[in-house]
Amino acid sequence: MSASETSKPAGAPPGSGPVGAPRRARGTHTTGPEAQQHLLRAADELFYREGVRAVGVDAVVERAGVNKMSLYRQFSSKDELVMAYLERKDAQFFGYVEKSFAKHPGEPARQLQQYFDDLAARASLEDYRGCPFVNVAVEFSDTEHAARQFVFRNKERLLARLTELATAAGADDPELLGNALALLIEGVYAASQTYRAGSGPVLAAPKAAAQLIAAACGGRSAG
Repeated sequence: MSASETSKPAGAPPGSGPVGAPRRARGTHTTGPEAQQHLLRAADELFYREGVRAVGVDAVVERAGVNKMSLYRQFSSKDELVMAYLERKDAQFFGYVEKSFAKHPGEPARQLQQYFDDLAARASLEDYRGCPFVNVAVEFSDTEHAARQFVFRNKERLLARLTELATAAGADDPELLGNALALLIEGVYAASQTYRAGSGPVLAAPKAAAQLIAAACGGRSAG
């Protein structure tokens, strides 16, 4: 969701949607798969921007431009919609990760560094709301809830990928480097919300990552 998508034209009526993502008129005929995509896009926007707990199914239905019956034909409950939202965010997230890594094929240290360069840029956008998985973890206190379990799996997968690249980069202790970089990533997510987008702590992350990578890999620079 870009900054342009969240702005409204002058004189827009209260409650009107952001430019570029207008509400669909209710009553428009949609097939099952089409309705599902409208609902997922609406949930993606609203859950990320406002929070899963704060957004009810009525708001999602209104945003998607379908009726409530359409929602319950696609998702048996709000919890099921939340899980579908997390699946969508998971795919988006690892798309970002692998796109960064792909910029330097065969150069694992530079791949790790590139991810932090790209993350700092993304976390400096005004409409950035941090990590959706961190946000969900905060909202669901029960660690046994399916949403929290999904968050754990997402984070474990990222940590495994970081450790894999740390190993390929020749780190003295790949697990330690992977853990340190994972911690730094979580710090960027938090700082983007507590210090504001583009703040000093966010912009310092790439340099901090470079120092960690160089120290772990015997002084070899990732740049």
